[in-house]
Amino acid sequence: MEPDHSRVAVAFGRVLRASGLDVPVGSVATYARALDAVGLTDPAAVYWAGRTTLVTAPEHIATYDEAFAAFWSPTPIRSLARRPEIVGPTRQRTEGVGLKYSAREVLREKDFAAYTHDEHAEARRLMGDLRLVGALRRSRRLRPVRRGRGRPDVRRTVRHALRTGGETVHRAYLTPSERPRRVVLLCDVSGSMEPYARALLRFLHAAVAGGRRVEAFALGTRLTRLTRELATRDPDEAVRRASRAVPDWSGGTRLGEGLRTFNDRWGTAGMARGAVVVILSDGWDRGRPELLGAEMARLGRVAHRIVWVNPLKATPGYAPLAQGMAAALPHVDTFVEGHSLAALEELAGELARR
Repeated sequence: MEPDHSRVAVAFGRVLRASGLDVPVGSVATYARALDAVGLTDPAAVYWAGRTTLVTAPEHIATYDEAFAAFWSPTPIRSLARRPEIVGPTRQRTEGVGLKYSAREVLREKDFAAYTHDEHAEARRLMGDLRLVGALRRSRRLRPVRRGRGRPDVRRTVRHALRTGGETVHRAYLTPSERPRRVVLLCDVSGSMEPYARALLRFLHAAVAGGRRVEAFALGTRLTRLTRELATRDPDEAVRRASRAVPDWSGGTRLGEGLRTFNDRWGTAGMARGAVVVILSDGWDRGRPELLGAEMARLGRVAHRIVWVNPLKATPGYAPLAQGMAAALPHVDTFVEGHSLAALEELAGELARR
């Protein structure tokens, strides 16, 4: 019988936490995927898969080694922990082991909650390459087409005929143009989202600074519009301005009240009409779940699509049991992960889908 790598990864993650290490759930999910790639037969591959994805600081290596030896194998750690040899400009592996995670690839897959300060800085640079564009929609504006199906363009047809002595040699046509749908980002900045809020705020900045039809809001005990603060090209200045604008950063969450404010002031008034609305939240809510459900239904009646991004969804065995998440999910069109750069890249592709 094939081993269940997710169960193994979760069990080892519990051992590491019992040993005193802070291991985010997303890192455990990444470790499970690494085990899928390298298997469980080679102790060195298993060791480096865990050390790459679960250890966030050099001072934690000794604790990791002790936990690994106790959980996995009596094989001496010294024989497993030899430095990986470089096999290409962006690839690395251990001796005799096909562990092919480059530093950039590891960072893409790594849980935001496990980032070091330097990794946050590198992720900020990588997020600058993200382009968030809503799915295309037909516009009322018409554009000319050379031939084929479309509405006859009488004015251009006559203009062309005047150049040929009144003969209609060329018939002109018009067809509806397309433009991206507006994207509205509502990011939960409550205490339960604190491990992810910093990276997600960088994501919001990249989206607002790089797109023409993107709006951003912070959700906590109240709703705060951040589009103006995040519009600057300087990411550090944008984050500072946004942090100053949010009075309830890392506080409680009242998702229902926040969505009601959004619907009343912006959403049903036009901002969400035909838009792709993205809610980035773990679904933990101190408010009334029935209010959240009602406001989600109200939002769904005007939005083109509602996408919910939950960093905890990457956790092996995750179930949407939080009362806020359970109340919102029936009104969500797409439910995705949001714990890593790779997950946000997939989100960008999802938003561009019709």
